[in-house]
Amino acid sequence: MRKSDEFYPVKSSQIVLRELMVPSYENFGGKVHGGVVLSLMDKIAYACAASHSKCYCVTASVDKVDFLNPVEVGEILTLYSSVNYTGKSSMEIGIRVVSENFKTGAIRHTNTSYFTMVALNPETKTPESIPGLLLESDEEVRRFLEGRLRRKVRKLQRHDLDRARQEIDYEVDDDSLAGENCKVAK
Repeated sequence: MRKSDEFYPVKSSQIVLRELMVPSYENFGGKVHGGVVLSLMDKIAYACAASHSKCYCVTASVDKVDFLNPVEVGEILTLYSSVNYTGKSSMEIGIRVVSENFKTGAIRHTNTSYFTMVALNPETKTPESIPGLLLESDEEVRRFLEGRLRRKVRKLQRHDLDRARQEIDYEVDDDSLAGENCKVAK
C-alpha cells in the first residue's frame, strides 16, 4: 500500500494537549522552565505527525521558538497542533501554545512554532511515504501554502549559511574582532 496515494483531512490528526503547570516545572526565576514547554511541544508534534502518517516520526527541525509570555506555575497550558503541510515523507506541524490562569480567566498566547517531522519506516529507519492533506477550507489552504513557503525559505537559508561560511576568514586578531565582546588569547 502506498500511503502517498491517500489524502487525510487536516482535522483527522489535530490534537489538543492540556496540562497543569506544577511546581516541579519551575525554573530559577519562578516561572515554568522553557524546556518543559519545548518538551510538551515536541510530544504534541510527534502525536500529530504519527496520527497523520500512521508511522513512527522523528523531529527533523524546529523553526524558531519565541517565548512571548511567561508561563506561571499553577496555570493550565494548552497546546494546539495541526498538520499544515505535507511533503513526500515530511510534515510541518503548527503548534500554538496558550496559558490560562483559571482563577482570573486570563488567557495569554505564549508560543507559536513549526516542527518538521519525518515519518520513518520501522525496519529500515529510512523516510517513509506519507498521506497527503485533504484541504477542506480556505484556512487550511492558506496554512498549506505558508508551510510550503517556510520549507522553501528554510532551504534557501541553509544554502545562504553554507555560502557565508565559505567566506569567513578564520585568521583573526584583536583588530578584526574590534567592537566584539571577546579577546583572542595569545
